[in-house]
Amino acid sequence: MDRVRIAAHAKLNLLLRILAREAPAGGAARGYHQIETAFALLELADELVVTRTTSGITLTVHGPDLGPPEANLAVRAARAALEATGSTFGVAIELTKRIPVRAGLGGGSSDAAAVLHAVNALVHTAVPRPELLHYGARLGADVAFFASGVPAAVAWGRGERLFRLDPPPAAPALVALPPIAIATPDAYRWWDELYPEPAARGPVVLDAGAFTGWGSVGRLGGNDFEIPVFGKHPALRTLYEKLAQTHPLWVRLCGSGSAVAAVYASPALRDDAALMLGEKHQQLIKTMTRAIPAPGPEPLP
Repeated sequence: MDRVRIAAHAKLNLLLRILAREAPAGGAARGYHQIETAFALLELADELVVTRTTSGITLTVHGPDLGPPEANLAVRAARAALEATGSTFGVAIELTKRIPVRAGLGGGSSDAAAVLHAVNALVHTAVPRPELLHYGARLGADVAFFASGVPAAVAWGRGERLFRLDPPPAAPALVALPPIAIATPDAYRWWDELYPEPAARGPVVLDAGAFTGWGSVGRLGGNDFEIPVFGKHPALRTLYEKLAQTHPLWVRLCGSGSAVAAVYASPALRDDAALMLGEKHQQLIKTMTRAIPAPGPEPLP
């Protein structure tokens, strides 16, 4: 097998709480943040084709400019996987980008996790799954969730400590994407500015049964990024409020933003919401939440 195709799905943060800020290390101005969150997959996905080559790592992107390839998380994932397997070959990565960037949907992290699995498939799964998940966690907090392949999980720490959940049922979803891009470090900095000396917060008690339906998911809690991000971008607050008025079962800012997502009881209600919002001031993506594990790499001729 010299060529595989794999989907890299987007995610929702069903809830997101910032529990504490770690002490800075190594001269850093700020430390990492400890969080508590719950992830769920969307059907919305990038597509990657990874081909074995004689040497090196190349990246071809069909979609927006993602910056220099050497800084791309998918390229870093390929390098880590090749080193882990002791492989002497290289890979060519062809990425068809459908997940909006800097929107809080986890596209870059999902691409990285997909590349880990794709490269491992090219060496006949030489790296055991637990070790592959470890490499994912080292690449980035969200990468661990995507690398697990599960459709839903609760996460703690920096987001790398996971507990698998039975996901809520698959449901129609609408992602509203304003013409604003938000870098996650900026969102954390805005939170730090609001809470320069944050009080210690413990995790909430989560009942696994609360994730069995979207109505109960909607009552679990909010997203701690909403206050600082909406403060910096009032238009995002307006978009959130408009989406909340379309009678969704659940609505939240996606991760650290800038997308806002809602889940509905039926495709008709979602489609009506899309008509009400229109696409004059934002892009709208109709999709579904995912209730089954993400598929693995598919061999190609």
